[in-house]
Amino acid sequence: MKLNERGRGKFKPAPDYSIDDVKNILLEKIAEETSQIIENDEDTDLIEKVEYHKNKFNLISLFSGCGGLDLGFELAGLAAVIGEKEALEAFKDKDTFNKLRHQSIFQTIYTNDMFKEANESYKLNFPDSVFQHQKDIRKVKYFPKSDIVIGGFPCPGFSEAGPRLIDDERNFLYIQFIRCIIQSQPQIFVAENVKGMMTLGKGEVIKQIVEDFASAGYNVQFKLLNSRDYGVPQLRERVFIVGVKKGADFTYEYPNPTHGEQKNQEPYVTLKDAIGDLREDPGPFFTGAYSSIYLSRNRKKTWEEQSFTIQASGRQAPLHPDGPPMEKEGTDKWILPGGEEKHRRLSVKEIARIQTFPDWFQFSDGGNQKVSINNRLDKQYKQIGNAVPVFMAKAVATSIAEWAMSQVENRKDKNKEEIHQISLF
Repeated sequence: MKLNERGRGKFKPAPDYSIDDVKNILLEKIAEETSQIIENDEDTDLIEKVEYHKNKFNLISLFSGCGGLDLGFELAGLAAVIGEKEALEAFKDKDTFNKLRHQSIFQTIYTNDMFKEANESYKLNFPDSVFQHQKDIRKVKYFPKSDIVIGGFPCPGFSEAGPRLIDDERNFLYIQFIRCIIQSQPQIFVAENVKGMMTLGKGEVIKQIVEDFASAGYNVQFKLLNSRDYGVPQLRERVFIVGVKKGADFTYEYPNPTHGEQKNQEPYVTLKDAIGDLREDPGPFFTGAYSSIYLSRNRKKTWEEQSFTIQASGRQAPLHPDGPPMEKEGTDKWILPGGEEKHRRLSVKEIARIQTFPDWFQFSDGGNQKVSINNRLDKQYKQIGNAVPVFMAKAVATSIAEWAMSQVENRKDKNKEEIHQISLF
């Protein structure tokens, strides 16, 4: 184990700190970060701009993007209230869903993201009551109170571990997520990240993350989930870190796979199931030559399989199943039989389906007609590829929604009791 040099592939374990040591380091770092933020009227008035609902679980979404994780939570919250079948049926139609979505047990009250086009998409598809903050999260002085905080924080500084992640200035976004939950004091937080986080630093990175979140006052667990196990026609593995506030009467349980090859499971959803009806009218797709990097591996699945992971790039989008399969010609070299004209990348509409967004969901391209169509399309590919698949998010949120229902009922009973006591005097 190399200890004297830092760099790619080099790591050393974090010091064996106690939970109090970690907490003190964490609080000192967050205090330092917060002290550098210049307070302004926008942040001071933020609390007044946020619309809370006492009979719902109020939700903050960090690094919200176009809202895949948010939409999945909202759908799970609606299913908890009106029923699974009814919610999924309503989800197919924009007008029907918009008439019912206010019944969801979850209400997003605040989002934060710097991606302009993603924020525009969010505004097109979510209620106006959501306060959208298009601002560098490092410059947000105050976060509102909430019941849940969700988001997928980027991890630019996680290529190696230690001495402590919170001491590495490259991990400012990770620190901001923790800063938010310390300020906001939610009952639960859910953070999503890439599969590689589990093996970075030979496991030291995820170990430190769990310790750091736990020191903020949460019981924390993590698990690797594959989206295809929850009705998503895509091979996409992601880590979900879930924290429950210490003292809360709730133990989170990860969702059991609903799709697969077991007797009690639904069959995996295939590309044919998801996008087979779009063959004649797929909508616009990214065009252009395929680089040597793109052709270094297979990019095409068959109709009876699930898609490769949808990436945040039009140029890197998987190939459509039609046409001959790619052929391996050598090490890291594949070819497109019949020429490029017999192959195309998946369209925006197709990858949105593969990410389980409904057809009515709109994705902004920025509206700048002076730039190329590929440039505008890439804005949409980026939003969709960065998003958590909606049905995967729904699965993760389901047990939380069921618990939230019981908590809201308890609130109502408590309010009734208080009103009754007041009436006696």
